[in-house]
Amino acid sequence: MAQSQGQEKITVLELQRMKERGEKICMITAYDYPTALLVDKVGLELILVGDSVGNTVLGYDSTIPVELEDIIYHARAVTRAVKRAFVVGDMPFMSFNISPEEALRNAGRLIKEGLVDGVKLEGGSEVADIVEKIVRRGGIPVMGHIGLTPQRASQLGGFKVQGKDKDKAKKLLEDAKVLEEAGVFALVLECVPYQLAKLITERLKIPTIGIGAGPYCDGQV
Repeated sequence: MAQSQGQEKITVLELQRMKERGEKICMITAYDYPTALLVDKVGLELILVGDSVGNTVLGYDSTIPVELEDIIYHARAVTRAVKRAFVVGDMPFMSFNISPEEALRNAGRLIKEGLVDGVKLEGGSEVADIVEKIVRRGGIPVMGHIGLTPQRASQLGGFKVQGKDKDKAKKLLEDAKVLEEAGVFALVLECVPYQLAKLITERLKIPTIGIGAGPYCDGQV
């Protein structure tokens, strides 16, 4: 966590500086005003309005049914409470998959209507063109997400650790590099072996945020 817990707004540049200084970054999910108020008061750097709202709040058994409007609704509650933390809004299933143009439009809605500071989308090199469109054309900060990506869990064989064999580990490392080149400001590594997460963290200039990926990431959810 940052040493200063004042009211100065966390930015992409500050997150980058934290990686360079070796300071750990803290991210937590929040879906409502009172939770976000407490998180911001404590001084955590990142708040994610995740599509996990489907499982934790809306009663779905997966993230798949979550709509963009759901994220926008909960993001508006969160951002009303936040003065300091950098708020990231998840792009739910099929909100970015059809075309880069539609992805840019939906990311713009999250920024304009949800009032978030950036967006997160799942996927590796196959979404690099979408990331680049949102970042370069829209000027919108994008957080990447590889490893176990819940929106693709059925394709990945369920909620399992990813990158355990040599070929899959190599693919995840390549995905990380491609996403960095496409312009992501940070990368979530979910359920990957700690050795691989350590390697990716060392190879990238941008911060990595781990969730079940060991202690060597630049931050943790």
